[in-house]
Amino acid sequence: MLPRIFFQRSIGAPITTPLPVSAARSQHDALRGILLMCGGVSMFPFMNAAVKLLGADYPVAQIVWARFTGHLLVMLLVFLPQYGRRLLATRRPAVQIGRSLLMLVSNMMFVVAITRVPLATASAIGFTSPLIVTALSVPILHESVGIRRWSAVVIGFAGALLVIRPGAGLHDLAVLLLLLSSGAYALYQIATRWVSFYDDAAIGIIFTALLGSLVMTATLPFVFVMPRSALDILLFASLGLLGGAGHYLVIRAFQSGPAAVIAPLGYVELIGTTILGYAIFGNFPDLWTWIGAAIIIASGLYIAFRERLRSAPP
Repeated sequence: MLPRIFFQRSIGAPITTPLPVSAARSQHDALRGILLMCGGVSMFPFMNAAVKLLGADYPVAQIVWARFTGHLLVMLLVFLPQYGRRLLATRRPAVQIGRSLLMLVSNMMFVVAITRVPLATASAIGFTSPLIVTALSVPILHESVGIRRWSAVVIGFAGALLVIRPGAGLHDLAVLLLLLSSGAYALYQIATRWVSFYDDAAIGIIFTALLGSLVMTATLPFVFVMPRSALDILLFASLGLLGGAGHYLVIRAFQSGPAAVIAPLGYVELIGTTILGYAIFGNFPDLWTWIGAAIIIASGLYIAFRERLRSAPP
């Protein structure tokens, strides 16, 4: 999903890795990148709110189908004119299929869970993905993780425990699904990091959206429920449009500004999620949830900072 790694966790989680960007950027480009990133991530809370509204009346498979199919259409409009048939020219088809299935499973678990917990809580738990990636990069990618990043991982998961603490009134199965969703998304990120050495990022974007759309389309004859109102049709359409447009703006943001400035803005999503969660569903995080979310975000930012130091030229 992103070459750096930008960890955006939601059903609108970028289904890809942004295209490579150059190191030198003017202040104008940096500001443009900031505005694009804020615009992109601000769309994901609306999409998640639509998922939560639809989840009360429609099957998970139908919601996920709308998400992936809409995203596929938007991404084809973006990349097909430039790449043509090369969009499917992968040198690692098995890895592309595997990572795409991981994203599909992650999204399905997230959709099930988000109907049972507040939006802000789901978003906060989702931000544990970069912590999981750091932990799994040792056995899977054989990367070296120092004591500082390991400490950030432990502290970040302590923050997650504050969010899901006993007495928080959360649905146990939903919490488990959110954690499993973050784990699947982390594995997807690791697979994306590995396959980026072989395939163009656009190929990964299309593969993920295409496979998810095909798999979910196969389930529609067994689960499809006709939308009951014009509003529901609009909500279904918004899933792909908001996700695709938001994802495109995120990609453009990383092309416009330095990753060190752009990536941390992904956490702005939590603000929009909290506002919508309160405005639409009447849910507002308590103090412990805010503290836990702050710890998770701080840990993720610190890990990103240490990774940049590690990858910087001597």
